[in-house]
Amino acid sequence: MLFGQPERKTMTLIHPTALIDPKAELDSSVKVGAYTVIGPNVKIGAGSEIAHHVSIEGHTEIGENNRIFQFASLGAEPQDKKYKGEPTRLIIGKGNTIREFTTFNLGTVTGIGETRIGDDNWIMAYCHLAHDCVVGSHTIFANNASLAGHVEIGDYAVLGGYTLVFQFCRIGDYAMTAFAAGVHKDVPPYFMAAGYRAEPAGLNSEGMRRNGFSAEQIARVKDAYRLLYRDGLPLDEAKAQIAAAAENTPELAVLHRFLAASQRGIIR
Repeated sequence: MLFGQPERKTMTLIHPTALIDPKAELDSSVKVGAYTVIGPNVKIGAGSEIAHHVSIEGHTEIGENNRIFQFASLGAEPQDKKYKGEPTRLIIGKGNTIREFTTFNLGTVTGIGETRIGDDNWIMAYCHLAHDCVVGSHTIFANNASLAGHVEIGDYAVLGGYTLVFQFCRIGDYAMTAFAAGVHKDVPPYFMAAGYRAEPAGLNSEGMRRNGFSAEQIARVKDAYRLLYRDGLPLDEAKAQIAAAAENTPELAVLHRFLAASQRGIIR
């Protein structure tokens, strides 16, 4: 591990104009570009590459093999007037691509105390992750997608460009939002959402196929979509039928658990 300024043998990996606090912990294989600033409570794992003009501050932990592009701001204070400088955290997993001008804020003590991002996510330019958000793994955020505080994004979810997600909303595994979707309620797993006030827009069947779901599995999820949105059933009755079908069907069990845990209600 490196503490503060790099040893001579690794000097070529860290640009001489980078400002790294002596208390920061960087693996010896980390690359840091020109004019990047890294604060005292930052930890960065092996193989990660930090471009020029990046700001990393706060109690921020970054795992292995991440690529962070220029002008990203990671670990800044949350945009929450109640924040009083508490040592909350930002935790980033491994293998993520974090593009230009992205902003990831620390958590808050009134939330879960940390903002978390999993592994192998592809987060494009100008995206914003507010305080206390939890992002799974293998997601894609297209340019300018933004999350308000306390949002949860499931594994393999895809957010279209300019998607805006209201605070405390959840987007399930393998779900997808269209360009400029305004997500004001939960988006169930596997489903697509579109519109200024997002509404159901079908099944993300192509995304499911690309991730190894069989035609039979997709058909069963399509039946569940029909129960929720096409058959005219009361929501509780549709949920009950999905719960019954989920007992022996793993893909429907994911949907059932999501529906049962929803606090804001689902898009309708």
